[in-house]
Amino acid sequence: MSNIDLIIEERPRDIGNFLVGRLLPFRTRRMVGPFIFIDHMGPAAMMSHENMDVPPHPHIGLSTLTFLFDGNIIHKDSLGTEVEIKAGQVNWMTAGSGIVHSERTPPYLRDKEKSLHGLQIWVALPKEHELMEPTFYHADANQLPAWESDGISYKLVAGSIFGKTSPVPVYSPLYFLELKSTARQIVKIGNELYGETGLYILEGAIEAEGHTFLPKELLVAKDSKLCEFVMEANTTVYFFGGDALPEPRLIYWNFVASDQSLIDKAKAKWLAQEFSRVPGETEFVPLPPERHI
Repeated sequence: MSNIDLIIEERPRDIGNFLVGRLLPFRTRRMVGPFIFIDHMGPAAMMSHENMDVPPHPHIGLSTLTFLFDGNIIHKDSLGTEVEIKAGQVNWMTAGSGIVHSERTPPYLRDKEKSLHGLQIWVALPKEHELMEPTFYHADANQLPAWESDGISYKLVAGSIFGKTSPVPVYSPLYFLELKSTARQIVKIGNELYGETGLYILEGAIEAEGHTFLPKELLVAKDSKLCEFVMEANTTVYFFGGDALPEPRLIYWNFVASDQSLIDKAKAKWLAQEFSRVPGETEFVPLPPERHI
């Protein structure tokens, strides 16, 4: 395993229209739309002897979205996929009934100084897709819809909003949207948002309802239609959300499901090493002790 700290924790604070807190899941807020888990990875400066090595491990019932701001990761999975993820690209892996993957520093960087920074996200699948065949999709940065409006640069990483659609194949109505400002700007996009909405501040600062919020803070709107705030100069934020799934989701380790029996079956299958393997890899992450996120 790597030495990278993946989780940024903040305690929830209710400040009117927003709940402020750590990256998903919250103790009191498990999901925002179909988004069920968000890890902030880095920023980490790694020495020549330090590398990211996450051996093969399984997922069910979700899609993973890896979006790097800096650095490189080699993704390998049990479908036979082997692809290098670079900054600005999107890796979208849909586990469905089950997939296994590993994440490592590319071979050509393993003896060099390097950095790594990005978001790793889980999106729960609708119940009718929980047992679908696993799939993988990779999008280059230039494939993502990007535009400017009122001094703000937008990039749609996944989903649909503003009448635009990312090529990433999602399975429920959602959006993952980047906003960048170079000057102080008022942002009013509540009329474009739908479902449940979260806002993550990567860099810079925003002002909302008399409060200033800084990097590593996640805001969850009580009413997305009321989203109005000020972006300070040189600020980057991410909006994510969409329609909530009608059923609650359970999480155990890397497994997400609407029914405990699906998680129990996945646990037994991984213990017996009956999942499909990642070609060329013999290591694997063992099933952890009983623990729910």
